Amino acid sequence: MKPLFTKNEYQDYVNKKSPNSPIAKNLVWAFVVGGLICVVGQGFRNFFISRGFSLDTVSNLTAITMIFIGAFLTGINLYDELGKRAGAGSIVPITGFANSVVSPAMEFKSEGYVLGVGSRMFVIAGPVLVYGIATSVIIGILYFLFKS
Repeated sequence: MKPLFTKNEYQDYVNKKSPNSPIAKNLVWAFVVGGLICVVGQGFRNFFISRGFSLDTVSNLTAITMIFIGAFLTGINLYDELGKRAGAGSIVPITGFANSVVSPAMEFKSEGYVLGVGSRMFVIAGPVLVYGIATSVIIGILYFLFKS
């Protein structure tokens, strides 16, 4: 049986059907949105510093606040809309991590809190956490063994 398309014809067909990505526009949006998220985080940091918290406490409060905002915006379906337009600009900051934890949990909420939310919460973020924790343990052991 003769194939419908040759390889070149199929590639031409795919190129015609695939939308072209406006790379420059996407880069600008990612930069602007990622920068704005960082500006908001810096604003919270400055606010907490002005209230007299220690720098360690300020760092923790800023991270917690930004994670809450990312999770909250995901919960009301605004963060996903932002992500469609901003791409990596919304995924890279800590708010993107919150989004990656909350989104799968919301998707499987109908299956219950344990089997749905609890089991699906770390589908995307879980491997990142495991890799980060495992790497930090290995580096800690190497530091302990080779410190001067």
